[in-house]
Amino acid sequence: MNDMRCTQCGQVGLEQGFVSDSGQGSRGYARWFGSLLERGIMGIAKTRGLPQWQIDAFRCPNCAHLELFAVQRLDLRG
Repeated sequence: MNDMRCTQCGQVGLEQGFVSDSGQGSRGYARWFGSLLERGIMGIAKTRGLPQWQIDAFRCPNCAHLELFAVQRLDLRG
């Protein structure tokens, strides 16, 4: 059992999961980009060349609060 504590209610033992990205061309998991949002043609976010991290999520079984962490940097070069 994990010993992470909920920052909202103090419950110990958060449930690990992930936030899915199912948009067109997605990799199946959500990503965090290390930059301010810039939009290109048709309002699409510019992400080329930006550092990216996978988002991991932990849910509190007591109050349902989600804690999100971006620890694992993604290497998308090949």
